[in-house]
Amino acid sequence: MTHSFSFLRAPLVIRAALALAVCLGSVAHAEGDFQHGRKLVFDTTQTGSKLDAPVSQLPVLVRLHSGNFTFAEAKPDGSDLRFFAGDGKTPLNYTIEKFDAVNEIALAWVQVPKINPDIMTESIWVRWGNEGAASTQDSKATFDASHLLVLNFDTPEAVKDSSANALVPKESTAKPLENGPIGGAANFDGGSRIVLQGPALQLKASEGFTLSAWVNPVAAEEGGLFAVANGALSVVLDAAGKVQLSAGKAQLLSSLALKPGVWQHIAIIAAAGKAQIYLDGVQVADGALVWSDLAGDVVVGEAFRGGIDAVMLSNTARSVDYVKALAFTQMADSPMVAFDEGEVAAEGEINYFAILLGAVTIDGWVVIAILGVMAVVSLWVMIEKTLTLSRTEKANAEFLELFKNKSQALLDPADLEYAAAQRNAAFKNSSIYTLYAVGMNEVEQRFKAQKAAGKSPHITAAALESIRAALDATIVRAGQKFNSGIVLLTISISGGPFLGLLGTVVGVMITFAAIAAAGDVNVNAIAPGIAAALVATVAGLAVAIPALFAYNWFAIKIKNIAADNTVFADEFLTKSAELHGQHAVLEA
Repeated sequence: MTHSFSFLRAPLVIRAALALAVCLGSVAHAEGDFQHGRKLVFDTTQTGSKLDAPVSQLPVLVRLHSGNFTFAEAKPDGSDLRFFAGDGKTPLNYTIEKFDAVNEIALAWVQVPKINPDIMTESIWVRWGNEGAASTQDSKATFDASHLLVLNFDTPEAVKDSSANALVPKESTAKPLENGPIGGAANFDGGSRIVLQGPALQLKASEGFTLSAWVNPVAAEEGGLFAVANGALSVVLDAAGKVQLSAGKAQLLSSLALKPGVWQHIAIIAAAGKAQIYLDGVQVADGALVWSDLAGDVVVGEAFRGGIDAVMLSNTARSVDYVKALAFTQMADSPMVAFDEGEVAAEGEINYFAILLGAVTIDGWVVIAILGVMAVVSLWVMIEKTLTLSRTEKANAEFLELFKNKSQALLDPADLEYAAAQRNAAFKNSSIYTLYAVGMNEVEQRFKAQKAAGKSPHITAAALESIRAALDATIVRAGQKFNSGIVLLTISISGGPFLGLLGTVVGVMITFAAIAAAGDVNVNAIAPGIAAALVATVAGLAVAIPALFAYNWFAIKIKNIAADNTVFADEFLTKSAELHGQHAVLEA
């Protein structure tokens, strides 16, 4: 009943999870007929840009140029440009900031569902070359719901907010700057600024905020970079060019100054009364910063001289690794992101196994590790039992063949065949020979006692029952020997699917909890987590199924050997009584 319960319950949940994954996959189908493609690989190890924790829903900047992209193979407006997850099929949200086929340069923001730490196999796919494809870009979906403001300045005629709020500046006197770190940028002359307003521009102290931007000051001098609610929260440069974050009377100053004439990435994380300042992904300030809820206009670049680009404001405190990844993926020569050599492999050559393993969470690896130990133990039992049973069957067959031809001689303790059988090393693995040796030892001991008493060697009825008891005890001990370790297989059969199911359920729970925390529900966020969670169930079944087959095979083998032992014991007793019992009759 225990086995039937486990195998009836587990598949129900597994089928439900599989059904969800299939439904999601049917929604997230990729357009076909893309003639060209390349893999974009993320290196989050020490050799690239080291991350210590996973980063989710990251807007990654993809730079296309003649060195990594053949513009002649794409449509002139880039409408056939597509981005897919590591499986090569799941479409990713994206927005194209710039596509210039004449000058062969393109910039696109792609929302990557998850980038795992300390790994070199994370990737996305860039595909193009489809005359019938229409543009599917969506800037509102590319930047998650926590983004209040995303300013890109590649459109000369107007400042563009790419967030879901799509704010329109009420004042914008900054001039376009052609050569920014990400295409075009905004140039501020000390008297220009950009002012934005809207009901969405609210920051809560309990949630924190994250601000990032590229900055290039003309000189090391004072200037405002960013301010909220009439300066209640401000980011400015002091006379030495150091970044100063102020909220009321609280201030935080960076340990390093910005270099004049050089584009540098600034990021600020504030939450729970603390704040950090980062320059090019490296922390340069850390301290207390207490502030209250804010709502009001956002001012960019007031009293600042220099360039500003890619201003991103979120109403939540992002992780340190998120800020690092944001900076490293936007750099012109990014150490984190690089195109793989060659064009995309054929669809059948995609390594889905590597993609699934890359998405498995820590709890999933713990379950898989336990299942791995169970698999090793089960394999050891299977190998040991296979060898033992094979040796036993072979030795039994050899001894039975000898006993069949020379049974009368072998049952006489004084015969030379009996002595020869005792010296035969081939019989040491035979369970039947063990029975024979036990029985003959009982017979031999009685014959010696009878000779010492001056009686003829014979077997009485009482002696026959005593020998039977000795043989029965030997058969039981042999059964215990053959069944030792089999319980480990039953544990794998019963426990493997349950452990796998546990890993799947926990993985699904974590996936949906992460989605709830991010506040952004889409197929790209759900599908990888669900697929990876099912890996634990597959691992559990991979442990249980071989163990189940081996258990049934061993059960049959052990049953057959036990039957041969019982049959031989009866044959031994019968022939011994027939050969040596007549003396008992005469004596009576």
